[in-house]
Amino acid sequence: MQYKNLYILGTSHIAKESTEKVRKLIESENPPKIVCLELDKDRLSSLISGEQRKPKISDIFKIGFKAFLFATFAQWAQNKLGKSVGIKPGTEMKIAYDLSQKHNIRIALIDQHIQTTLKRLSKSLSWKEKFRFVYDIITQPFSKKKMLKIDLRTVPSEKLIEEMINEVKIHYPNVYKVLIEERNVYMANKLKLLLRKFPEEPILAIVGAGHVNDIIKLLDS
Repeated sequence: MQYKNLYILGTSHIAKESTEKVRKLIESENPPKIVCLELDKDRLSSLISGEQRKPKISDIFKIGFKAFLFATFAQWAQNKLGKSVGIKPGTEMKIAYDLSQKHNIRIALIDQHIQTTLKRLSKSLSWKEKFRFVYDIITQPFSKKKMLKIDLRTVPSEKLIEEMINEVKIHYPNVYKVLIEERNVYMANKLKLLLRKFPEEPILAIVGAGHVNDIIKLLDS
């Protein structure tokens, strides 16, 4: 999606389609002058080194027990899905970084630091949501509900993304607020600053597909 001189590419962090789109946009005849990544400096360092940081017990004292469990499970789930399609999570961000370095394109990290997000999550997560989370994990394999069929090799459709986000908003309102809503505001504010500073420069922002629509709305507000 485009907003003024900003083009926002919505990706899936384990989809081959996303890596191809990133490569095509950065190596086009009219490449961006600035590439914005949905990362903070620590996550970028992990991507560059190729060593994924695993949650440690000591992290409990930094981010809280609830956030530690959530981060541990989320990392395990993403790695498992990535292995199923042969793509390491975050590959599209690594490719964007490498190509930007190769072509001397400026890089901006626009996401809130992961520890800040996890601390906020630990404080905000209600007991109801925790029990719901555990219940969903235990009962999901035996559920007779119709499962959404998703091709992990591609970015989900806008309609499917909206359905999934609405599910999170209904069943996990605080998770939605911290992981999606608050980060959308943070990233939109970072992009607003760049648009003010570089009103003529073509800018490419690479973010998870679930963030795109709300970021556009926030930029336009």
